[in-house]
Amino acid sequence: MTASTEVLVATHGHCFDGMCSAVMFTRLLRHVMPGTPLHFTYRAAGYGPGQNGVDPKVLAGDVNAILDFRFTNTDKLSWYFDHHVSAFPTEGDRAAYETAVRSAEGRARRMFHDGTYGSCTKLIADVGKETFGLDSAPMADLVRWADLIDTASFKSAEMAVDRREPELRLMTVVEHGGGDEFLASIVPRLLAQPLSEVARAPDITTAYEPLERTHLAFIEQVKAHAEERGGVVIVDLTGETNEVSGKFVTYALFPKSAYSVIATRSKAKCKISVGYNPWSGVARKHNIAAICERYGGGGHAVVGAVAVAASDVEGTRRITREIADALRA
Repeated sequence: MTASTEVLVATHGHCFDGMCSAVMFTRLLRHVMPGTPLHFTYRAAGYGPGQNGVDPKVLAGDVNAILDFRFTNTDKLSWYFDHHVSAFPTEGDRAAYETAVRSAEGRARRMFHDGTYGSCTKLIADVGKETFGLDSAPMADLVRWADLIDTASFKSAEMAVDRREPELRLMTVVEHGGGDEFLASIVPRLLAQPLSEVARAPDITTAYEPLERTHLAFIEQVKAHAEERGGVVIVDLTGETNEVSGKFVTYALFPKSAYSVIATRSKAKCKISVGYNPWSGVARKHNIAAICERYGGGGHAVVGAVAVAASDVEGTRRITREIADALRA
């Protein structure tokens, strides 16, 4: 019996686009390596205080991929796809990536970064089609939803907050419980079934029900603690632990505000979520990723985050105020 090739996929955990990226990459690798028995292991990569990339020790496969996450400079890395403008923690990381790109041509290239993409899933789908001849048509709905969610291209803020569509309920389930075990279970299902089917499955519906109650409670917390000044909404929820949050709630409550800065505290970390309100009618004047990078965070031009130690509430509040001041400038 031929031994399987072990494939380690480290993708952005607790993230809809990270999950969909793992699905699309799995389809791509099966296309690129036809006839080769492949065994996939999925690892949910997360951002915490002081974490800038995937620990090289995690990359223990025969083939190792990092998706929708910061670049890690290691010889163990076989494939890389990302669309965050803050993908490279240091100039050395960027140089290592560019060297890998220059040393490969055409179908030999395995490293792809493009900060103009709305989602990593679409980047993988497009590269797969254009460079490797992958038929990504069966995944069109998956790509569309990943792009819509990661770019916040909803019809309205209310659509994102109400979460009536099953796909948005699956998004919520992923954001709360999208760790290693969940990815190992959900990725094969999304390869075999349409996204709409999986999103409507009884186990996803059951998993969403308690999260919906928590989400509604979170909305009430935001209402009680939100403060709007100079087009920026600040919400400080660090006074209590909160495992679920909704980054679009302030846009629905303060439709004319241009930006929001929400500070939350979970058991693992404090998190400062920063975003631009695309429905405000106000032109965006700041690169949010660049602002978050000042504090060890990152993201996109329109949305980003900073992770702080769970014990450092005062530091979290200080950074929250400083980011809000920068957005008002």
